Amino acid sequence: MGAQVLDGKACAAEVEGQLASRIAHLSEANVTPHLAVIIVGDDPASHVYVNAKIRACERLGVRSTHVALPSDTSEADLVGHVEALNERPDVHGILVQSPLPSHMDEERITDLIDPSKDVDGFHPVNLGRLVQGRTDGLIPCTPHGVMKMLEWAKVDLQGKRAVVLGRSRIVGMPAALLLAAKGADATVTIVHSRTENIADRCKEADIVIAAVGRPTMVKAGWLKPGAVVVDVGINRVDDETRERGWRLAGDVDPEAANVAAWLSPVPGGVGPMTIAMLMSNTVRAAETQSGFPGE
Repeated sequence: MGAQVLDGKACAAEVEGQLASRIAHLSEANVTPHLAVIIVGDDPASHVYVNAKIRACERLGVRSTHVALPSDTSEADLVGHVEALNERPDVHGILVQSPLPSHMDEERITDLIDPSKDVDGFHPVNLGRLVQGRTDGLIPCTPHGVMKMLEWAKVDLQGKRAVVLGRSRIVGMPAALLLAAKGADATVTIVHSRTENIADRCKEADIVIAAVGRPTMVKAGWLKPGAVVVDVGINRVDDETRERGWRLAGDVDPEAANVAAWLSPVPGGVGPMTIAMLMSNTVRAAETQSGFPGE
């Protein structure tokens, strides 16, 4: 029997449905959640992501502002755009699309965003809340989406062993903090490039979160039968059978479906959830800044 599908599209639709009433409540007070997205350069994947975010705003009735800057924009000019958006009371969320051109300091730009408008959840203030065990702030979208998917599938995390492959501030570390937080209560191991016997660590896990950016790295033989596997990876690999010459592959080998109880697909798994949680953060930011109690 193959693994059940952790369907990110279905879960994202539920999240958006729950947001609709909160957006309507804000609208009654003449508040429209407003997301501003800044993109620098012509990276095709980044433009695809930004367009998906804009479409989500349109679906939900969230106002969006799209600031597209050329790749030779100076860091000082980008700083000016961020600071101007920080000062606008009608803008509730600010997102600077990653990656930025090599001549820019991405962490510096992140640190400049008003923490109350940091809908990516990467500002040190928001990440610091997670370290304190608090989940009442703006949580990084992808790991938050992972947790929502596990909740949607009614996966019991309490006391279970979880392995997170990857230790980035974007996915790996916040995912580990959320899994270990009170209410989730998993026992978490973080696996990274210096970890010995990675396969053995994965075999011990009831839940595996793969976020390393290496196509099909996690093999079926690495998994404990019945494990819940969330594939965060989205890698472009050559495929001569496709007209475009490439396809998307996750960090988990598709054969894992023969061992796992649940497996998220790529695409259609974590991707839609990341955008749904961005919308959730934007609504939460609008509520907080407007004095609403929120969810």
